[in-house]
Amino acid sequence: MSSEVQVLGDPVERGDEILTPEALEFLAGLHDAFAGRRDQLLQARSKRREEARTTGRLDFLPETKEIREGDWQVAGAPAALRDRRVEITGPTDRKMTINALNSGAKVWLADLEDANTPHWANVVSGQVNLYDAIRETITLESGGKSYALSGDVEHATIVVRPRGWHLPEAHLTFGGREGVGALVDFGLHFFHNAAELLKRGKGPYYYLPKMESHLEARLWNDVFTHAEKTLGIEHGTVRATVLIETIPAAFEMEEILYELREHASGLNAGRWDYLFSVIKYFRDAGEKFVLPDRNSVTMTAPFMRAYTELLVRTCHKRGAFAIGGMAAFIPSKDPEVNKGAFEKVHADKSREAGDGFDGSWVAHPGMVALCKEEFDKVLGDKPNQLERTRDEVSVTADQLLDVASTPGGATAAGLRAAVDVGVRYIASWLGGNGAAAIHNLMEDAATAEISRSQVWQWVKNGTTLDTGDVVTSELVRGVLADVRGELAGELKPELLEPAVELFEQVALADEFPDFLTLPAYERIK
Repeated sequence: MSSEVQVLGDPVERGDEILTPEALEFLAGLHDAFAGRRDQLLQARSKRREEARTTGRLDFLPETKEIREGDWQVAGAPAALRDRRVEITGPTDRKMTINALNSGAKVWLADLEDANTPHWANVVSGQVNLYDAIRETITLESGGKSYALSGDVEHATIVVRPRGWHLPEAHLTFGGREGVGALVDFGLHFFHNAAELLKRGKGPYYYLPKMESHLEARLWNDVFTHAEKTLGIEHGTVRATVLIETIPAAFEMEEILYELREHASGLNAGRWDYLFSVIKYFRDAGEKFVLPDRNSVTMTAPFMRAYTELLVRTCHKRGAFAIGGMAAFIPSKDPEVNKGAFEKVHADKSREAGDGFDGSWVAHPGMVALCKEEFDKVLGDKPNQLERTRDEVSVTADQLLDVASTPGGATAAGLRAAVDVGVRYIASWLGGNGAAAIHNLMEDAATAEISRSQVWQWVKNGTTLDTGDVVTSELVRGVLADVRGELAGELKPELLEPAVELFEQVALADEFPDFLTLPAYERIK
């Protein structure tokens, strides 16, 4: 008998279409079967982090050597996922949903995670919007404008990103315990849409965030198998792309694909969350892991280059797609700003296509054509470049951990930028907007995580700035006070004040908070 389900959130428009008794029963079954394992795996993260702290190292797992040396492939890709040269990301609000599907991108990463504040209204309305989008009935009247799906373009294939394993869902309880955000997001989408997607020649496709081990991938695989069996969907119908955005996962790419091999589609190489994870794991392992200003850590830094080269090699060796990182730039009204940004994006996407990636991310419809141009140069009429197995690539643990070779340093301008962007983003997140346009960039929660973790690391290590000042708690509080004053006329006090307070909490705490979204969630649930 499934656990008793209680809905504690306030009513949301059309929520009764999503939170049906049958859907809640399906969620209860997922929680009964998997919530306990999820708790155990979160506890295992702490043990591995402690090992990294004491040794200053991570390495490839000796116990899974046979998997890395074995001869196996992931399942072949369905037609809808064979060409992924441009993927647009964004939250599941109604306007973004329509614009993303109309953008000309091959895939839309429908984000229920880092680009979405998990206000209960956002959680439920996001599912409503996905339901309508899949059935091609979605429309919107807003600000005197009408939005609808275009008949002139092929609509992007929807790939949903549920919340990471660590995030709860406080507005649903199962047998008295808070729900697991990942199971709620996946479960509601799968329950309502899997069969409908199959009727339309596509399927239930997912991006899986924040994993730290192949055992967490095994859990997801078991969730997929359970869901397919429960609803009578053919085994292997689900396809999952895993974001390799934590440093321990970088050492288990093959194992992660192996665990998901009947459901796997590919791996993605992010940036900010990966850097955040490097800091988090080695935050107290000495100066060799202290990063320079975040904006100076490009994808060509030696340890980032090792990570992306290994990812492409791993994916194509196993028949999976390698998806590149984000072009977060938002087109500006200033042509000079656009010119410089476009040059950087062109170079970044050209590098990815040349390295063997099968596609890459953009955050704005205005960047779709630019990304497509660079991948078209390499792919031509081919849907992907799986045949480029990059056999020449060989990456060591030392190369993945070679943070010390990163050029650049810590600057006063970098510290101020981290505080400014961090506070701005947290204020936006608390207000319900997890995808915030800040200084011509589309930022999500990863931005705030790298900002506050870098500040924490600099304080912890007494890092010296280019001005000669040593980063201390007092110095950071002074910068924070200046930023607060500058933003006072721009942001609402009811958002600015808690944002400043929360940034200070997560950037200057004695013990490093694993995710800022956890204390932030306590303020909105």
